[in-house]
Amino acid sequence: MNDRIYIAEDEDNIRETVKAFLESEGYEVSDFNNGDSLFEEFQKSPSDLVILDVLMPGSSGFEITKKIRAISTVPIIILTARDSEIDYATGINLGSDDYFTKPFSAMSLVMRVKAILRRVKLDKENIISSDKEELEFADIKVNLKTMKVDGAGNIIELTPSEYNLLNYLIENKDRAVSRDELLDKIWGYGKDIETRACDDTVRRLRKKLNATHVKIENIWGFGFRVKEE
Repeated sequence: MNDRIYIAEDEDNIRETVKAFLESEGYEVSDFNNGDSLFEEFQKSPSDLVILDVLMPGSSGFEITKKIRAISTVPIIILTARDSEIDYATGINLGSDDYFTKPFSAMSLVMRVKAILRRVKLDKENIISSDKEELEFADIKVNLKTMKVDGAGNIIELTPSEYNLLNYLIENKDRAVSRDELLDKIWGYGKDIETRACDDTVRRLRKKLNATHVKIENIWGFGFRVKEE
């Protein structure tokens, strides 16, 4: 069965162009001119990926992202006409997986969609095949079956990307991990895809780990390494 994608965008030309490009790649696409209609349909029949514009009639893309994240870990890509650090951080913090600023190339969006869905499939296969039930580092425990993260005795609420990033850094705690490797392993992106998703996700994850002894160290010009303090 083909992956199903929902897109909410009130600009007809953008919505129809993105839909056409995605359908040409074999995806099953349902489009909506507002986020509330998308969320209503998602509750009845969840999709495999969601694309949301920020500014739409009714609820904003950020508000819909928050609603979806309360019930699902489905990948979410945010579209916006505004290119500000605050908007970008807001989307990532609420649980979106990536962010596109208009105007953008529909083919570039399709490339990211394909990469994210490929990564989701690999993650599911790894969970099924893995015989490990828990990861532990310093005062953090990660239950790989329930995806719950305990930090210093408290549950830490993480978005799917934050969760996968933390796991990967812990699994590779004995070495520094490059940004390119993280984009490949967590998002499924190749070197030809430009995005700030990695750095912004690290920034949000650091804040959520503040109360623990786990720190994410910057390796200048290269990437990151997890360490105990």
